[in-house]
Parts: sequence; structure tokens; C-alpha cells
Amino acid sequence: MARSVSDSDSVRRHNRGLLLGALRANGPQSRTALAGLTGLSHASVTAIMQDLLAQNLVEELVEPRSDDARGRGRPATLVGFARQAAYVALFEIDVNKARLSLIDYAGVLVDRTESEISPSTFRETPPHQFLGQKLDHMIARNAKAKGALRRVAISIQGILDRDGSGLQWSPLTGLAGMPFASDLAESSGLPVTLHKRGRLLAEGTRWLDPDLQDASVATVFVGSTVAMGLSLHGQIMGRGDDGATEFGHMNHTPGGALCRCGMRGCIEAYAADYGVLRAAYSVPETAAPAPAVPAQQYESLIQRAEAGDRNFTHAFNLAGRAIGYGLSRMLAMFDPSHILIVGPGARALNLMRPEIEAALSSSLVCKINGMPSITGHMDEKEPVFRGLMMKTLSDVDQTDFAALPAIPTQKRAAG
Repeated sequence: MARSVSDSDSVRRHNRGLLLGALRANGPQSRTALAGLTGLSHASVTAIMQDLLAQNLVEELVEPRSDDARGRGRPATLVGFARQAAYVALFEIDVNKARLSLIDYAGVLVDRTESEISPSTFRETPPHQFLGQKLDHMIARNAKAKGALRRVAISIQGILDRDGSGLQWSPLTGLAGMPFASDLAESSGLPVTLHKRGRLLAEGTRWLDPDLQDASVATVFVGSTVAMGLSLHGQIMGRGDDGATEFGHMNHTPGGALCRCGMRGCIEAYAADYGVLRAAYSVPETAAPAPAVPAQQYESLIQRAEAGDRNFTHAFNLAGRAIGYGLSRMLAMFDPSHILIVGPGARALNLMRPEIEAALSSSLVCKINGMPSITGHMDEKEPVFRGLMMKTLSDVDQTDFAALPAIPTQKRAAG
């Protein structure tokens, strides 16, 4: 008897998870559409939706009627997430800023704050205190979210500890070696997770472009750092958020330019904004990298290269060459059909493209299979943010709400 109950609970949780996942991936849907998307019977969808409605996790919406559908019966009733059912707080930490976004259960941005980060920020204020202060301020501004806040998720650059509580290495001074995720979880009373930028790039790219959902894509962030995420046939690849894989720190030139990580010759040391800045002004490769490059300064580098300044053009050639040869090595193990350059560096793709393509064309895989599609996506699409948001909300769906017990019929009717 106990086994039968357990099996029944597992099936119910699985089916609820399917419906929540379908809504998360496709937005508000009719019950008929959800049956088609999940493979569940219409009766099962209806029964589960009654529970989700009673638990205030979803709400019914009336689909706007198009002009050509007027007079053709009642408009369809859609089901979508109830915005105030839950909230998540998302931190995106870069070398020069920290952005905190409050997101409701429907994936709508409720509030956002940004704070400058300097090389001394985490020396002066322990990271968990810094993040805790920002989180407290956000909650104070949005009191309705306090009781429904479910997660804090952090996008970070660096190499994560095996237990996910902090970083083994970080380009940010004072951040590595501190268990700030577990410390913030203890002080806030909320689950706190760390996520590497590279994997979020792959997650976000799939969510932003439906045509790439099932494609093999290498998404390369180029800006203050260089990072890569891989999605092969719609599956995110890599050793996980706790892995130490770092595309930007793949060695490009042994004994070459000094990287922020302290090593020499990394791809990032040539292709990140500080590498381009150093090369454009003919600063020795052994010089310490700039702690931060303002967006306006990076844009001026691009403009001077576009105007034909040889030193600046050469700097972007070096960046493209480093990225291209890194990608050609990756192609020896994985064969993506699409390469997306995202972040501020997407603005400079035309300057880097000749060297990227030259490096790729020298690889055996490209000679056999042809050149992958190379496109740029500027920051407004925010693949890292989208990946972090969808990953966190999906975790709330499957961990918190898919497992909720069914509401007895009599209680549902009374409600």
C-alpha cells in the first residue's frame, strides 16, 4: 500500500512538473495546448490545473481576440503563472558592477538596482554583507515580495568551489576563498546558488532564440572577461557549475600576455576589453591588466579601429585571432553549427571576424563540415540574465511547487 501511494505521488509530481515546465517554456497556454505540449490527457491537465488554481500558482487569462476572429464565439481562456505566487532575487556580479533584479513568478521584472564595484569593494566589505545589504534594501522597497521570496541566485565569474559556497578563483579582489553564498543563505534564511557565467550563456541563448532550442551552439561572451557556454542539440554541456572549465583561460600563447588570473597567454588576455586596451596603446604584455575598462572607453577603441587606426585595428585582430584559435581547438571535441558572440564584444565582431574565420578555416572539422554560422548579439538581449532567471524560476517550479500535495476535492470546491 505504501508503495502504491509513493508511486502515485511520483506520477502526480512528474505530471505537475511537466505542466509547469510547459508554461515556463511557452508562456500562457490553453488547457488543450498544454495537453498537446505535455502529452497528458485533457482530463489530467484539467485536474492538475484545478489544483494549481486553488493553490494560487496560476491564474486564468482571457486571450485577446484578433480583429479577424470577432464574432466567432468566446475567446480562448489561457492559463498563466500568478505573478505574486513567488519571487526570486538575481545578482549579476561583473568586474565593475553588481546588478540585483527582483523577478516575480511570471518572469516579470519588478525592480532592479545597480552598484559600482571597485578593486577595493570586497576588501572593505565582506561579500556576503555587501550582497545582504543590497538584498535587504530591495526587500524594503518591495514589501509585498518579502514573504514570497524563494531564491537568491548569483551569476559570477571565476572558478567555483566544489560545494558551491564560494569561489576558488575570481578576477575580483577579495571574493575568492570566501564562502559568501552559504554565509548569505544563513543570514537571509533563503536558498542561495552560484552559477558560472559561461553555462548561463548557453542557457540564456536557448531561451532567447527559439530557433536555437535544439541546435548545437557555442555562445561566447566577450567584454570584461571571455567566457563560453555550449549547448549541443539543446542540451547544456560542461562539467557543471562547480567545474573548473574556463574558455577564456585556455592558453593561447605560452608565456604571452599577462591575464587577470595571473597566468600568461590566456585567450582573455588578448580578447577581453583590457587586453584590447593594452594592445591598442602598445603597452607591454607584461603590464598589469586594467582593473576595469569603462564602456565608453571600449566603444572609443572600436570607433578608432573602424576609422582605420592601425594600432587599434591590430588590437582587435589579436582579439579575433585568440578567440578563433580557441574555438578551433573546441571544434576538435564539439562541432556546433552556430557560434554567437555576445556582450560588448559583439559590437566589435566585424573587426574580429576576419581573424576568427581564418583561425576556424585552418581546422580539419571546418574543412570537412564547413564554417559554422557566426553572429553577434548585443547586450540588450541579456543572455546571462535570461539564463539565470529561467534556471532559477524553473528550480522553484520543480522543487517547490511540483511536489505540493493535491487539494482534496471538498476543500477545492469550498474554496
